[in-house]
Amino acid sequence: MSDTVTDDAYQVVVNHEEQYSIWPADREAPDGWRAEGVVGGRDHCLAHIAEVWTDMRPLSVRTEPS
Repeated sequence: MSDTVTDDAYQVVVNHEEQYSIWPADREAPDGWRAEGVVGGRDHCLAHIAEVWTDMRPLSVRTEPS
């Protein structure tokens, strides 16, 4: 897959709670989110998220003292 931005290209975005999503690559990430650096087709981006987002709990929950 090419890393160039096209009409159907997406980017992986992540928020401060380390929750992931995809966003159109030709648009700036929404407030509270930052681009993670992965750009490609929808399936490529979702596959990346499935690989790296192994614990769906928000960061604030994962780091709470037990």
